[in-house]
Amino acid sequence: MTAQLWHDGRRGTATCVRRAGMTSGATVTRMADSVRVVWSPALLGYSFGPGHPMSPLRLDLTIQLARALDVLGRDGVRLHDPGIASDGDVLTVHDADYLAAVRAASAEGRLDRPRGLGTDDDPVFAGMHDAAARIVAGSLDGARAVWSGQADHAVNIAGGMHHAMPGAASGFCIYNDAAIAIRRLLADGAARVAYVDIDAHHGDGVEHVFWDDPRVLTISVHESGRTLFPGTGHSTDVGGPHAEGTVVNVALPAGTGDHGWLRAFDAVVEPVVAAFAPDVVVSQHGCDAHRRDPLTHLRVSVDAQRAVGERVHRLAHDVAGGRWLALGGGGYDLFDVVPRVWTHLIATAAHAGLDPATPVPVAWRETVETLSGGPAPATMTDGADLGFRPWSAGYDPADDLDRAIRATRQAVFPHHGLDPMYD
Repeated sequence: MTAQLWHDGRRGTATCVRRAGMTSGATVTRMADSVRVVWSPALLGYSFGPGHPMSPLRLDLTIQLARALDVLGRDGVRLHDPGIASDGDVLTVHDADYLAAVRAASAEGRLDRPRGLGTDDDPVFAGMHDAAARIVAGSLDGARAVWSGQADHAVNIAGGMHHAMPGAASGFCIYNDAAIAIRRLLADGAARVAYVDIDAHHGDGVEHVFWDDPRVLTISVHESGRTLFPGTGHSTDVGGPHAEGTVVNVALPAGTGDHGWLRAFDAVVEPVVAAFAPDVVVSQHGCDAHRRDPLTHLRVSVDAQRAVGERVHRLAHDVAGGRWLALGGGGYDLFDVVPRVWTHLIATAAHAGLDPATPVPVAWRETVETLSGGPAPATMTDGADLGFRPWSAGYDPADDLDRAIRATRQAVFPHHGLDPMYD
């Protein structure tokens, strides 16, 4: 894999190369060009109420757009309703007292021990446990499908609840489906799992769960905690004493746009994941790094987010035999950004990427204009120039972004046998 596919702005086509054999010794039969898309209208039940940024409408509009563009009708695309995760599944990551608190708040509105519940970020709503456990079931279902060989890739756009802690809700997240899915992959035989998080917010909950577990690499490319919730994710945070180097944080300066965002991803994510050599890649594709997002301060385009989805896809094929579970996450521009980014993500996972110039179907646009009272996007692109200067072109000590990238490389690369200046 070369940086050339990135810095000259070409989209490229993913080459589906699968490696036989898995370090755990498991044997599976791969299904070519298949993707499990987790979906049920019941997933729209994860709703904190009118006016909350985490509106389920973003999921509904994504599925409508993917259908309108026939992404969900492609050969090998299979939709699956996951049901609701068991308490046993939830307890692989979360404390029993916290599960009991969520159940009590969900059924009775009781908050004897709040544990992050009942806040503006995580207000209580009836049926909250089942709604959150359904998201968990979706990510578990995708993980099982990928690991068993029932599908090459799996996508759960409702997933990616990366802030939830073992004993508390946080940042719109009740249960940490990403961490639970990774725990399942490890239990089922994966020796190493790489988790790549491109949400604008630091993936603190997943990092916390696997802080001292050398089997799990957690990488988060996010806006610096100096300017954005949750205020964590520093370059010097590299993991516990038994897992140094398996926690990787790239804290981007506020205002970072496409060129810097892609440069950071290219300079850190690819070499570290390749060196770690995971059996599975789990990625979180929160699209709140977009310049239109109302909660963050990055300046990324739909095009750059599509490109990173394609890069993660290629990386999964190159280093993990194609085993890839892609999750949603944040993203609060409900009409212009989230549906387009995640439709691109599903299309990428289906090995049927959409041309960025693809027109947005008129019926979908009319729906959005009725709901939003404003114009809908006309095409699947922001028209962005994705050219960027790769790290190999040199380091600028006067640039805030380059200093952030270099800090991460210096903190992490030596743990993987990589040279922080040149690899």
